[in-house]
Parts: sequence; structure tokens; C-alpha cells
Amino acid sequence: MNKNEQHLDNQLCFRLYTAARLTMGAYKPYLEPLGITYPQYLVLLVLWEQDKQPVCDIGKRLLLNTNTITPLIQRMEKAGLVTRTRGEKDTRQRIVSLTDKGRTMQKQAKRIHDSIRAEVTPKLGNEEEIMGMIPTLEMLIEALKILNINQ
Repeated sequence: MNKNEQHLDNQLCFRLYTAARLTMGAYKPYLEPLGITYPQYLVLLVLWEQDKQPVCDIGKRLLLNTNTITPLIQRMEKAGLVTRTRGEKDTRQRIVSLTDKGRTMQKQAKRIHDSIRAEVTPKLGNEEEIMGMIPTLEMLIEALKILNINQ
């Protein structure tokens, strides 16, 4: 094995980990005044796209296991952002719905996205270039999902 392959700077995993960690950090000052964490923000994004979803569907969308997403949603329920009700067809299923507080937060969150975009875009190039990264990241995510399924 080439010694350079073992250098941290040559590891794709390190770059992805660092980018993810720094992304969450960039959002933190915007999310703290709202009283939510980055994972809670992601749950809200899913529900703002389509309200009233089963916990398992939210978990699938965010690539999170039920044992990770359930406590997250429980904390959001205690904060008054969502409610959980039993499914009509399957009472074992929990349906997550936005509360008025959760819906209202969407307007505040729009400003977060705009602020992050305004700060980051000039440093990375134009928005088209940034959005052009998404298909490559999607292919990487799909490849990694297959690796995780096989383990």
C-alpha cells in the first residue's frame, strides 16, 4: 500500500466527516435561538415538505434508525413542535404532525437557509456550482447505503 494513501489528508471519509461537522456548527448559532438542534431541524424540514408522516418514514428519509429518530421526536414533542398519534390502519405506527409552533418555525428557518447560503456561496463559487455537487453526493450516499446494508 502506498504510504500516502494512509495520510489523513488523503481520506475521503475525513473530508466528509469534517464537512458534516462544520455544517452542523455553521447552523448552530441560527438554531439555538429557536431552541432546536440540527437533527431536529432536519426532522422539521421533512415535515415541512409533507406533514403527518409515520416515524419510520421520517427515519428512512433522514437515513436514521428508529432507535435514533424516536427519542429525537419525543424531545420535539416535549418542546411543542410536533405531536405523535397512533396510525389509523396500524395502531402500532406513530404519526408525527407539526403543531402550530412547528409550522410557524418554518418562516424563521427560511431566513436560516438564506443566511447560510449568503455566507457560503461567495466562498465556494456560484450557487450553480454548489448545487452541481448534489448529484455526486447522492451517488456517494447510494454507494455507502449499499455498504451499510451488507454489513
